[in-house]
Amino acid sequence: MFGLRAVASNVGGRLLQSLPFRGTHTQCISIKAGMDIPDNKSLEYALPYIHGIGRARARHILSELHMDNKLARDLTKREIVALGDELSKYIIGRELAAVVEKDVRRMIDIQSYRGIRHNDGLPCRGQRTKTNARTRKAGKRIPSGVRNK
Repeated sequence: MFGLRAVASNVGGRLLQSLPFRGTHTQCISIKAGMDIPDNKSLEYALPYIHGIGRARARHILSELHMDNKLARDLTKREIVALGDELSKYIIGRELAAVVEKDVRRMIDIQSYRGIRHNDGLPCRGQRTKTNARTRKAGKRIPSGVRNK
């Protein structure tokens, strides 16, 4: 009786392994806590998946580590540790998001011009708002029947 149950569960597992699941699973390499990069891309293009790292900084990090630009899945454990140590020199990921949020909150609290614009949901770097700024003003649309003529 126990042998039949084991065979039945094994058949179910084999069926699940044989079914093709497309686009549901991506392989990632975890560099630090919460920082994953795709393993099917070269390092120069995989590192910008981390918030706060662009292509220029990715190139700079690779040159600091004297690494060639290879696929992320070809990294050794030693290279992953060295990459994590190099990334710890920068404010990236959740730390960067917290710093930016703190800076915006400070501007709002002191009622600076940029803080007021942030609070109102308007562009704060001098862009025009009469014809553009649709993404910043998206929630403030006036229905067409209410406008004054």
